[in-house]
Amino acid sequence: MVVGHRGASGYRPEHTLASYELAARLGADSLEPDLVSTGDHVLVCAHDLEMSATTDVAQRPEFAARRTTRRVAGQEKSGWFYSDFSLAEVKTLWVRERYADLRQSNTIYERRFRITTFEELLRLRARLSDELGRTVGLSVELKDPAHHRSIGLPLEEPMLAALRAAGVDRVGGPVFVMTFEPTALIRLRADLGMQAPSVLLAATGEVPVDLRGGADEPTYDELLTPTSLRRLATWITAVGPEKDMVIPRRGDGSLGGPTDLVRHAHEAGLRVHVWTFRAENAFLPTNFRSSDRAGDYGDVLGEMTTFVRAGIDALISDHADLAVLARAEVFA
Repeated sequence: MVVGHRGASGYRPEHTLASYELAARLGADSLEPDLVSTGDHVLVCAHDLEMSATTDVAQRPEFAARRTTRRVAGQEKSGWFYSDFSLAEVKTLWVRERYADLRQSNTIYERRFRITTFEELLRLRARLSDELGRTVGLSVELKDPAHHRSIGLPLEEPMLAALRAAGVDRVGGPVFVMTFEPTALIRLRADLGMQAPSVLLAATGEVPVDLRGGADEPTYDELLTPTSLRRLATWITAVGPEKDMVIPRRGDGSLGGPTDLVRHAHEAGLRVHVWTFRAENAFLPTNFRSSDRAGDYGDVLGEMTTFVRAGIDALISDHADLAVLARAEVFA
């Protein structure tokens, strides 16, 4: 499966309707929105709880007094937070390119796109499915659900309500729900009756924020051992490890050999959705880079085909068309 990471964020500013639409038209099987909440409890598509990396909020004098510092997932963050803004206020902001130095072509679209709500994306998904003659799926990531719940803006209930209204919350339906927080997935299934497939995302060496209660709490690496994977398989559908957990890099930054994670996950009956594949040298292993210039494209096709041959089930990529090509090269 090819997942358009934040849409086609290699070609359009992330999480915009234009980015999502392009990803589908480039062949993505599924679109990946991150969800956060505004202060009036509307879900919007954004990777960060803080807005300045991808909007012009810092240049807006009328919002200068909203700058604040919050503790999120155990870390202090300063800036402008979606939870301090109404949807009407958020909709006045322009989306900006996150990687402007690497993706200069994406800066062409400055002052062109607004923040996307989850309901707007669901309507776009339905239209594209009709136009393209195939079901365009969703891989929905809940961002910091424990934090949102702690401030009275839970993500799970409004997400499920929107999915059910759109008719995509069902077993085998075109939606995966993802998060780094295991308890949110348990809550979705056990307390809220979610039937959609779910994905536990994982990062090397970190302890899930919602499990941090003492020295013995498991890291993601420990959650992905064969014994733990068999337990996870009773309530999730897939694991979503970062790339280095599947094929780690050597000390010189080059790509090494695969771990046993894919085999162990498959033996437990779980899919493996891997993130994030990007074409620029800055994001590639050293042996796949084309030059010393960070923004030049390297051999991302070589990197992705290596991972596909390792048996993964989903490529989560900023460049959906290149992921489609890599898949075709392996399975031709």
